[in-house]
Amino acid sequence: MEPWAADWNIQSPTRLTELGTQLAELLPGLGYLGQDEIRTLERAYEIAERAHQGQMRLSGEPYITHPLAVVALLAEMRLDQDALAAALLHDVVEDTTVTSDEIRQEFGETVEKLVAGVTKLGRIKLHSQAQVQAENIRKMLIAMAEDLRVVLIKLADRLHNMRTISALPVDRQRRIAQETADIYAPLAHRLGMWQMKAELEDLSFSVLDHENYERVRAEILSQRRQRETALEQARARLGSELELAGIRAEVAGRPKNITSVFRKMQQGGRSIGEIYDLVALRVICEDIRGCYGALGVVHSLWKPIPGRFKDYIAMPKGNGYQSLHTTVVGEGAEPVEIQIRTAEMHRTAEEGIAAHWHYKEGTQANQRLDQGFGWLRSLLEWQKELLDAERFVEHVRLDVFQDEVFVFTPKGDVLSLPSGATAIDFAYRIHTDVGHRCLGAKINSRMVPLDYRLQNGDIVEILTTKSERHGPSRDWLNFAKTSSAREKIRQWFKRERREENVARGRELLDRELRRMRGLQLASIPAPRLQELAKEFRTPDLIDFFAAVGYGEIAARTVVLRWAAGEEDAAPPRTPGTSIPLVSRPTPSGGVKVAGLGDLLTNIARCCKPVPGEPIRGYVTRGRGVTVHRDECVNIRHAGDPRRIVEVEWDEDSRQVYPVRLRIEGRDRTGLLRDVATAIAESKVNLSGAAVEVEGDHSAVISTVVEVASLTELSRLLERLEGIRDVQQVMREVG
Repeated sequence: MEPWAADWNIQSPTRLTELGTQLAELLPGLGYLGQDEIRTLERAYEIAERAHQGQMRLSGEPYITHPLAVVALLAEMRLDQDALAAALLHDVVEDTTVTSDEIRQEFGETVEKLVAGVTKLGRIKLHSQAQVQAENIRKMLIAMAEDLRVVLIKLADRLHNMRTISALPVDRQRRIAQETADIYAPLAHRLGMWQMKAELEDLSFSVLDHENYERVRAEILSQRRQRETALEQARARLGSELELAGIRAEVAGRPKNITSVFRKMQQGGRSIGEIYDLVALRVICEDIRGCYGALGVVHSLWKPIPGRFKDYIAMPKGNGYQSLHTTVVGEGAEPVEIQIRTAEMHRTAEEGIAAHWHYKEGTQANQRLDQGFGWLRSLLEWQKELLDAERFVEHVRLDVFQDEVFVFTPKGDVLSLPSGATAIDFAYRIHTDVGHRCLGAKINSRMVPLDYRLQNGDIVEILTTKSERHGPSRDWLNFAKTSSAREKIRQWFKRERREENVARGRELLDRELRRMRGLQLASIPAPRLQELAKEFRTPDLIDFFAAVGYGEIAARTVVLRWAAGEEDAAPPRTPGTSIPLVSRPTPSGGVKVAGLGDLLTNIARCCKPVPGEPIRGYVTRGRGVTVHRDECVNIRHAGDPRRIVEVEWDEDSRQVYPVRLRIEGRDRTGLLRDVATAIAESKVNLSGAAVEVEGDHSAVISTVVEVASLTELSRLLERLEGIRDVQQVMREVG
């Protein structure tokens, strides 16, 4: 019997649809709801069970087990009936014949909107998997900004999918795990949901780097055993001293998740024995006064390690987290981290926003919670300003999912900004006009340059001009850290310098085409440029070039979109003549032909099979073996059945394409080393390099790299251009 089956009071997932048990008996955690609310959920369950009838998960379980598992997770958060009903129905619009109108008629507009918020995009023509992923994430985040229950449902949905991910093909496991690590785990962290964030991180880590996951897991267990005796002695001693001091508190051990341990080892180059908070103590007090009293007791018992004390009670994190952190030299000279907080702070730390999220009859969250998560409102602003979904998601990653720095205004108000933010970011966070009219900045009463990186505790004063003609400099785009500040700067240039933007847009597109494809902008026919302008939702070519010029549309995105159209329209070619938009196992070596040795293979354009799907091959005249999906109508009605051959995916294959790059810059010691390091860190092979240095100290590095796709090449070029003293990077053709 599965563990969760015992929790739900049922005998087997395969018998779920045969049971006549009420939903409340299947999910005992719903006891906090009233009878009318339970009946509403039973109706939702009946519709979901009927809609998913006959559908099975890849694990072999009836599909209805998945929405039930999502509801069980949300019930632990004590969400309301609308959220739970939406969780039961969250896949019916996408995967069954049930419509949004039917959900609205049966359960009301709120449930229908929640279901719509977690439903993936359907039938929208996009040019790459990255665009599809970005559009789906943008859709969820915007819905989340309007109703946080959307993301709570989505996080529970993703957590259960990650718990059962082993049933999926390996390539899908890695794609889903990467998305979880990039978006969903940071989102849970930003919402303060520590338990969910830790489990999502560890599940993703296990898929993406299983060898290191198991190694660190084993080392944690061995180190924990070594430290448990000392930790238990420290726990008992601290408990006794707190009691003597009249402080009522609970003292317990605290585990650390595997991913965070591995991250600390990587960042600091430390062994597991040097991780201070591998095993820690947590002190839960009755009130804030007791927390600071407990801190005094701790520091009177053991010597604190300098620089390891943090007061998140006086200065809470942006996600609402509050606690006192200190690291001391404990029993047996072992370093021990101790966290001290109240019971309410502990609930917030473990469950985050879900600890406070109480819906009754559709009312919104309380005012304090709304203030704590005010960053969500910025998502709605970015949605209006950013047309490109991939840029929108990148902005969220930069501004929302990064570590924070806390600074003060001259009046003593506290602002949180992403780590690495500059004085310019601070100015635009205060107000758009403050940013536009910024002349300089004072940090702690001392003048600093505008690219000064803010530090925790800085008091920041922005100096402005009264002149309305003053505006930002383009240089600010290079050192503004937050995407919101950069977007406001771009918007200023959009309004003020249209002709300049049009010319700059043409220049950027021409440069990007030369850099990535070895072509000129003039080589693209005008009708195709007009098609691109429409695809990016601009009314004409002038507005299109202007949007590229002021940064609303990235030149790289345009070139990738154009390249995707070229690939779709081009006749089949032999491998090696061009780099594909995205990596795929189309060339020879990506598919193995049974009994015929190493033959040239091509992916059929009619059905476009992908790795993991059943396939068959057809021997053509002059173009090797064409690979079709097994159920493709063309292979099933092939003219000569004798030409059909057995083929299979070569999981070890990764076709790469040699590309010559020309890197121009100023000569200095270590320039070639930095270039080679950037290429290696991009996981791209460097197969050759030569350096020429001119008399004016300029240097030209000619390299040959091996890339799997145009997207990979574009990312590499961006990384190389970020190297100090590199002025230009171009692809050499011919």
